[in-house]
Amino acid sequence: MSANPLSNKDRMKVPRQAMPEQPAEVRSHNFLEVNQGLNADLAKCEASRCIECKDPGCMKACPVQVNIKEVIRLVVEGDYLGAAAKVREDNALPAITGRVCPVEDQCEGGCLIGKKNAPVGVANLERFVADYERATGQYGIPKSLPPTGQKVAIIGSGPAGLACAGDLIQAGHKVHVFEALHELGGVLVYGIPEFRLPKEIVHHEIQTLRQRGVEFETNVVVGKTVTIDELMQDEGFDAVFVATGAGLPRMLNIPGEHLNGVCSANEFLTRINLMRAYRFPETDEPVYDIAGKDVIVVGGGNTAMDAVRTARRLGAKSASIVYRRTEAEMPARVEEVHHAKDESIQFVMLVNPVEFLGDEKGWLTGAKCIRMELGEPDDTGRRSPVPVPGSEFILPCSIAVIAAGTTANPLVQSSTPGLNTRRGGYILADQETLATSKEGVFAGGDIVTGGATVILAMGAGRKAAKGINAYLAAKKALVTVG
Repeated sequence: MSANPLSNKDRMKVPRQAMPEQPAEVRSHNFLEVNQGLNADLAKCEASRCIECKDPGCMKACPVQVNIKEVIRLVVEGDYLGAAAKVREDNALPAITGRVCPVEDQCEGGCLIGKKNAPVGVANLERFVADYERATGQYGIPKSLPPTGQKVAIIGSGPAGLACAGDLIQAGHKVHVFEALHELGGVLVYGIPEFRLPKEIVHHEIQTLRQRGVEFETNVVVGKTVTIDELMQDEGFDAVFVATGAGLPRMLNIPGEHLNGVCSANEFLTRINLMRAYRFPETDEPVYDIAGKDVIVVGGGNTAMDAVRTARRLGAKSASIVYRRTEAEMPARVEEVHHAKDESIQFVMLVNPVEFLGDEKGWLTGAKCIRMELGEPDDTGRRSPVPVPGSEFILPCSIAVIAAGTTANPLVQSSTPGLNTRRGGYILADQETLATSKEGVFAGGDIVTGGATVILAMGAGRKAAKGINAYLAAKKALVTVG
């Protein structure tokens, strides 16, 4: 029986509860989190909007298959810890996904109410229950099955690796995560700025996995420090999951990219997020002096939004997005674009750099650009940008950050005989099990699909865990029979 006292008709009349946030004029000068989170009253009110569909579209659209309907029911009842525990049955990182998921294309995109009104704020509720349990110090940790005695190595501590670790530890396996960098979290710590995803949140979710029994080891570069074959043959791992992501930046390959002041968004954000440049002068500032400079960021995705909003916070005189299509084609989340505009980010649309210009000392002074118009759709379904002849102009800038996507880092593939890859160096894996061509080795996330979202990577991690479970069960059965 529903705990919601409102009729479905009355639920439809309740407006979506706005997420409290820092004022734009304040937050554009600090790295504190923009969204402040719902309180209990707002959360219960938002949860009361759910009409409890018999066939919830939100759950179908969730890449990790969270039982959203049940989570919302528990919030309505005021059982926030129960709601958090219910989320964690399917999602090892609720405080993270509640902050960074592109919900408009997933759970909230499948919400029936959203066809007429604003959809139920699923991510905001997920964030609320995760933050609530963290504030109380009480965690709804799912029970693990009895130990199987089997060991799994996970390469990479990003979203795919962490999601896989959560499911595998719950299945009773020993899980050891290897991370190449000195800090755990992968793209969650080096790619997403503090103002969108505080590092404390990532550390807390990883600590929860530790409490569940997952072991972590940093500064291990698989392919250099140790190989996959050594992990399996010498260290006794029964299976390996490769979740290294796609962290090799893609540049524009135009004249002038060698100039001082031109860098990739990966390098820019890593130096700021992982090396704490945002705390200058408390820490060293391992980035260009941005204060008072004109900064452009080339690209239209979430990474571009992260970079340009970061530049604004570091004191840029002007911070602009330069994108070769229109705003309608931008892959960035609607919320991120909205926040950027509020923070006085300039959007230069239908423009593409063709050359970077510099002074006699090798420093960037501007970008030679050409105006574009949209032609026929490309392979992605978006209309292809076509240069407008004779429309070249100079866009003055001292710093240019390239956010044109990423490709696969080849280290693991090149050091693992028998591991098949496809064009671009991405690992080939079975679509259902994520098993690779190499016995006992699975792969998922960006290293298989190319750059995608945090939640899609987590979905791949869960799928890999299912495939690994089946593989290990068959392996154990074979040994038992033998």
